[in-house]
Amino acid sequence: MPTLLRWRGFRFFFYSADGSEPPHIHVVKDGKEVKIWLNELKVAVNLGFSSKEVNQILAVTDEHRLEFLEKWHDHFGN
Repeated sequence: MPTLLRWRGFRFFFYSADGSEPPHIHVVKDGKEVKIWLNELKVAVNLGFSSKEVNQILAVTDEHRLEFLEKWHDHFGN
């Protein structure tokens, strides 16, 4: 589970077994989790975050998207 970023208590990461799916990240905080597709910058699954929190997460993800994609491809080799 490589951690890509920690921001205001949110942890941005992907699971090492996620390589068979398109590039995405998971973000967790306080028992809540959201999965975001990196190519489209869209929410795949939201488990408990408010719309305000999701919008903040999407904004931070957009700022770091190229870095996240690079780390994804470095990790999975694709």
